[in-house]
Amino acid sequence: MSLTRPDRRTALGLLAGAAASGLTACGPRNDGRIHLRFWAMGNEATNVGQILPEFERLNPGIRVEVQALPWTAAHSKLLTAYAGASLPDVSQVGNTWVSEMTAIGAISPTPDFAADLLTDQFPAVLDTNRINGRPMATPWYVDTRLIFYRSDILERAGYDAVPQTWAEWKQSMHAVKRVVGPDKYAVLLPVNEFEQLLTFGLQGDEALLRDRDTRGNFANPSFIAALAFYKSLFDEKLAPLASAAQISNVWTEFARGYFSFYFSGPWTIGDFKTRLAPGTRWMTSGVPGPTGPGASAPGGSSLVVYRSSPHQEAAWKLVRYLSEPRVQAIFNGITGNLPARESAWAAPTVANDPYIAAFKGQLARAKAVPKVPEWERIVTEMQIVAERMVRGEYTPATAAAEIDRRADRLLEKRRWMIEQGRAE
Repeated sequence: MSLTRPDRRTALGLLAGAAASGLTACGPRNDGRIHLRFWAMGNEATNVGQILPEFERLNPGIRVEVQALPWTAAHSKLLTAYAGASLPDVSQVGNTWVSEMTAIGAISPTPDFAADLLTDQFPAVLDTNRINGRPMATPWYVDTRLIFYRSDILERAGYDAVPQTWAEWKQSMHAVKRVVGPDKYAVLLPVNEFEQLLTFGLQGDEALLRDRDTRGNFANPSFIAALAFYKSLFDEKLAPLASAAQISNVWTEFARGYFSFYFSGPWTIGDFKTRLAPGTRWMTSGVPGPTGPGASAPGGSSLVVYRSSPHQEAAWKLVRYLSEPRVQAIFNGITGNLPARESAWAAPTVANDPYIAAFKGQLARAKAVPKVPEWERIVTEMQIVAERMVRGEYTPATAAAEIDRRADRLLEKRRWMIEQGRAE
């Protein structure tokens, strides 16, 4: 997805009586064609129209009507449309929404005739879209977070690349700090964002939820170690104790060297190319781990066909077209989105961009996060506790225990349903 993340409200209780949101089905057409309603978000909604004329030429009996939704409202609008029986035929969804949309029965599982769409994919992204062993969504584009860094400052500090272990990376941060001075920092870790800590937490072998994803498992040794590493970066003045709102402008502060390491996704490549001051030298790097190159969470958007669509065959034709490696490579040239199909990465627009190269290796090391509807609420609570930890209220061990306590509370209904034999 893009830097603007989707709305995290997940409770269906927010939807009572909300069918009258203007997302009703269109009236009948008389031109003899199937009219597919396709909801898309953000940059994709703006640009997907450029690649649809070919689809309609190849499928003259189908007309695609795109409705644009803002990312900040898309999640709640999809659930509103479900409650009001007015979902489109096809839509783009955030990968972390797939489990929730599956749980309420909104999505058509991938049919056997479309099984080939699930080949040539990054395993962790594919796993994110597989619920209870069944594929429910088709990856459209992918992303993950890695490190953007000031290569010129790192060279002045004595390093030609980002070290790939936590200990060596921290040494390089101290070297950067000596170069940039006491009023600047090595790394930006906004305390109101969960993604950076989650990345550190994914380096361990243990799952972050246990007992069939009904309880938190954050108080395991590897996650406590991640909390300790995260906290140390603030304690040692390598990261500013600040929220994203306190950073006036990321590219301006990055260009002036206020921080030299920045966690972000592929959407930042375009921003940095166009917005950084001339002469600013930067590059991308994989995430360091405790003992070597580390994991990250897979992201991006997928395509789903809804059970309520009366045009299942036509809808899957659209998904197939948008999933073609050739089409995904063209869309990358238009939007900068990273293709979901691995073979599309051989296209010149992807293969020849030096800033993209690190993403392929990082995606190959990605790990799927727990696939429960409550997950985004859980990581929000994780972030709240982590901020209180770096401000001195918790130790890493007590913070982990508190995250578990909050996760257990959020998972209470799921735990009860499984104990009663009502959920898988």
